Amino acid sequence: ATAVSVLFVKMPPRRQKKQKLEGNVAALTDEAAGDDSLTSALDILGTDELAHIFGFLPPNDIMRARLNKKMRDAAKTTIVPPVEFIVDSVDKYNSAAAMASAMPNLQQISFSGSELDSRHKYIDGEDPDEHTARFTTNWITHDIEIISNFRMLRSLNIETEHFLNGRYPFLFNFPLLNKLSITKSWDLKWDLEELARLPVLKELHLEWNPQLTGNINSLRALKDILEKVEIIDCKKVEGSFMDLADFPHLTKLDLRDTAITGGIREIGERDFPVLKSLSLPKDVYGGYGQEFLSVSDAHDTISVLYSFRKRRFSSLLKDWSGKLSEDSPDWYDADRRAVYNPAPMYVLFVEAGSRVGYRWETAHDVPTVCEVNWLDPEPHRYSSDYEQYIEELEEINEQVDIYRGYHQPPTRDEYWTIHGMIEDY
Repeated sequence: ATAVSVLFVKMPPRRQKKQKLEGNVAALTDEAAGDDSLTSALDILGTDELAHIFGFLPPNDIMRARLNKKMRDAAKTTIVPPVEFIVDSVDKYNSAAAMASAMPNLQQISFSGSELDSRHKYIDGEDPDEHTARFTTNWITHDIEIISNFRMLRSLNIETEHFLNGRYPFLFNFPLLNKLSITKSWDLKWDLEELARLPVLKELHLEWNPQLTGNINSLRALKDILEKVEIIDCKKVEGSFMDLADFPHLTKLDLRDTAITGGIREIGERDFPVLKSLSLPKDVYGGYGQEFLSVSDAHDTISVLYSFRKRRFSSLLKDWSGKLSEDSPDWYDADRRAVYNPAPMYVLFVEAGSRVGYRWETAHDVPTVCEVNWLDPEPHRYSSDYEQYIEELEEINEQVDIYRGYHQPPTRDEYWTIHGMIEDY
């Protein structure tokens, strides 16, 4: 303990040196190496003790602290804290390449190709997109396979746009990986079946991956471990979401804008036992963004969803919304002269305290809203959440403006009358 404390003793003002260190490793500078007491402490400490100390430092500080062979050996065995290291430039890539051999026990890394330097890319993988390959044929390439050295990786985030092209099987060869996020990777080709090679994967986030293929039942290989599954805007992913119904630890399932089939009405009492958040594609019953052919159809579906929420977690469909289809006889074009007050064609749940209802509104960030259709009775004035309910109810009522008195979208004639009154005013 005495030797460790010596390493982190407050040092006197530093003189400018060729090799600069920052933060917690200021005590491990060239200047510190010249201090007799610190040098003695470093001599006393073994490689394992130094590796333990390095385990409290972020990746960049560990790399800077490798001042001699013992420290370099210690860095190679250090379990690096789970602090995100983002590769978003050529300089950061070069740092990652150095870490791959000098500090292989990195636990978390992100590749963000959207910020990679101009006319740079990663080496094409197997079966690359020919158009992208031709367009980038003269670009400077970098080898992303360096990531294979990080055998202790627990979290991997990939967002590379066109900078990854083809198949890269080594991306799915991390036996300790808990979290995988692949987003905005337009030319990265892979199949959901490859996830079976990540045996302890708990959280999966896939979004805007047009080349991703596969059936969602491939996730059954991870049935007893998966906790969160988000597959969004991956239109080649298919199958029935009910294939995941018996996953014992699944708390979040988001499958918006995929080819997944099924519907809320298929879920039984014992299905998805711990699910707290659910979003299905708009083309299935109860899906996020579901389109309705009439206002009455929307009310019927909302009644089913409300009943489902009451039987399960109240937050399960909290973020659900639907809209009136343009094929509906109830739908009409908004008045072009009233662009800031279009017709309220979107419907979603509203909450005040524990009371749940729904309302129609516009799609603006600050929407123009109709009155709430309450599905729950008003809580008793002596209930524990009554005060919260009254406060939130007042906020909700204050949001109603030109559609006050309307509990559903106004008809075309009512809409024109409302906006005619505004213009006259």
